[in-house]
Amino acid sequence: MMLMLILSLSVLVAASVLLILSRDTLRLVVGLALLGGAANLTVFLAGRPGSGSGLGLGLTPILPPIIAAGAEMLPSAAANPLPQALALTAIVIGFALLCFALVLIANLARQDARQDADVLRASEPDATDPIKPPLLEP
Repeated sequence: MMLMLILSLSVLVAASVLLILSRDTLRLVVGLALLGGAANLTVFLAGRPGSGSGLGLGLTPILPPIIAAGAEMLPSAAANPLPQALALTAIVIGFALLCFALVLIANLARQDARQDADVLRASEPDATDPIKPPLLEP
């Protein structure tokens, strides 16, 4: 089971990197959203206490992170609640960033029909423009 999750996460990261390296701005935004989802899945899977699922293998099932009355610690088979909270927070922040990027792309498409990232990079102001700083070349 864990091997299948790792392979699917690897495919998700590879697809997102391929989209990010594309020159189309909408593909770049979708690739960033996929990469954020892959990072969230990685953090979420880090909270699992083991690789077994308890399906007849003699392994204990994963318990919800609930502390029993009178106990001071979580049971050893309980899922860690911290990665779950971090993943939930990252999902909300990633969704807000995705919405902002899509609105930015929509406004850019309304002003200029070119969606090539290299063309947009070449349209930066000159070094003599007093309003905007120039594009810094490495």
